[in-house]
Amino acid sequence: MKKKILLLTAAVLLTAGLIFFINSKKDDPNTLTLYGNVDIRQVDMSFQVGGVIKQMRFEEGESVKKGDLLAVLDDRDYSANYLKSAAEVKKLSAVSQNASSVYQRHSALCKEGITSKQECTAYLNTKNEASGSYEAALASRQYAKNQLDNTKIYAPDNGIITSRIQEPGATVQSGQLVYTLVKSKPIWIRAYVNETNLGDIKYGTTARVITDSKDKNTGKKREYAGRIGYISPVAEFTPKTVQTEDLRTDLVYRINVYVDEADEFLKQGMPTTLKIDISNKEAQKASI
Repeated sequence: MKKKILLLTAAVLLTAGLIFFINSKKDDPNTLTLYGNVDIRQVDMSFQVGGVIKQMRFEEGESVKKGDLLAVLDDRDYSANYLKSAAEVKKLSAVSQNASSVYQRHSALCKEGITSKQECTAYLNTKNEASGSYEAALASRQYAKNQLDNTKIYAPDNGIITSRIQEPGATVQSGQLVYTLVKSKPIWIRAYVNETNLGDIKYGTTARVITDSKDKNTGKKREYAGRIGYISPVAEFTPKTVQTEDLRTDLVYRINVYVDEADEFLKQGMPTTLKIDISNKEAQKASI
């Protein structure tokens, strides 16, 4: 009899412990749990002019800083065109100055009627024509300078080279892809929220971003602080990669949770769990 009582007591305690364990695993009603993926901006880079690649200075996986020289074309022809344009500017500058001087010397005579109207008109037209040619030469020189500058590719921002498409010696056309750069910032989590939870969040709402990978030092999953920086104003069908097949027809709203202090462990496409605080603590504080 005592044994039965002990077994019954043990069963009750076990059941109570199991219920407590299950309840402890339930989500906090003040926390909205979402699942999303890391998004990072990338830049496809190319030369704005065509030519033969002379240098490719970075390999895939290497970090670059904004302004770093990434690739260079053989610029001999572009350099020659620039020098030719600069010489043309110098020549037409002298022509324009001379035409202006001639006109200035005869302008007083034209006003007094000593020089014929036909000659006065010719002097003026010559001055204007020389001035126009000089301005056109300046524009051509600037164009040649731009073409010369476009034989180099510089990093538009801090980031990592993810694709090196071309090699030195290759002939490329204007706009042909050479490098792909993934920017270090901004990094955000793309997630989707149901319409029923849309009223619980707003711009600036804080969130915990939890990854599946663990920190070797702590043994815990890596966690980052985030904030909601974008809420789509338009509903869309749930993406197939986000929910199960029976929920794919539900309407949801896309949100972006930005991670301000990201590190190299957050990779493009990495799955994450979002814990968003919907307790509205700010409103509670304001009412006190």
